[in-house]
Order: sequence, then structure tokens, then C-alpha cells
Amino acid sequence: MTRRLARELAMKTLFAREFGDEHSEGIHSQLCEVEKISNAGQEFGSFLVQGVITKQALLDSIIKKYAVEWDLERIAYVDKNIMRIALYELIFSENTPIAVVINEAIEIAKNYSAPEAPGFINGILGKIIEDLPDLRNLGEKEL
Repeated sequence: MTRRLARELAMKTLFAREFGDEHSEGIHSQLCEVEKISNAGQEFGSFLVQGVITKQALLDSIIKKYAVEWDLERIAYVDKNIMRIALYELIFSENTPIAVVINEAIEIAKNYSAPEAPGFINGILGKIIEDLPDLRNLGEKEL
């Protein structure tokens, strides 16, 4: 549950950032303190937040490619950030099994987004994993 909570807090941090709050590290630290998350969970969440911020242009370009007939601007902030986190983890952290990353994204969407969001996110991530080896190579080039 620590990793799920870390992902949720990362999503909340990135969501706040969408509204112009550039102090995401401070927000993330505050959320971790309030939730009394472990040091390991805090580190994992920070890894996700900083990774998404650093690689956001790449992650958004991938979402645009696979979200056929959807403009990135039309996708809800929550859903975008859930997908960004999952993508970052899929591409740049091979430690977590693919099924776990996708399931976590779906479960977070069930708790924080619209009823149709889990299916939408699952559909896009499902298409993306078909090309995951190529995306990981692309991610390595981006390092």
C-alpha cells in the first residue's frame, strides 16, 4: 500500500502543479507528512514527481500518439497525471511489473476521476505496452 499511496501523492502533487503551483517538491513533502508515509514511500513518490516533471514533454508526446482522437488539452488533469506517472514508471523503472503499474493507474483513477476514466486509461496504457520496448529505447536516448 505504500507504493500506491506514493503514486497517489505524486498524482496530487502533479495535479496541483497543473494549476501553476511550481513548488511541487514542497507540496509533495507536505502531503507525505500529512499522510505519514514511510521514507521509502516518500523517496518513491519524489522519484515519480521529479521524473514526470523532467520527462513531461516526452510523456505527453507519447500520450498524444496513443490517445487517438483526443487532444491532450481535452484530457482531464487527473487522468493526464495518472498516465504520466504510469508511463514514467513503465519506461524508466523496470523494477515494477507492467501489470502492477497498469492496475495501480486504474485503481487510482477509480478513486480520483470520472467513472469512465479507468477504462480510458486502461485502453491507452494497453496500446502503449505493445510498443514498450521501443519506448524504453527512446527513453534511454532521452537520458
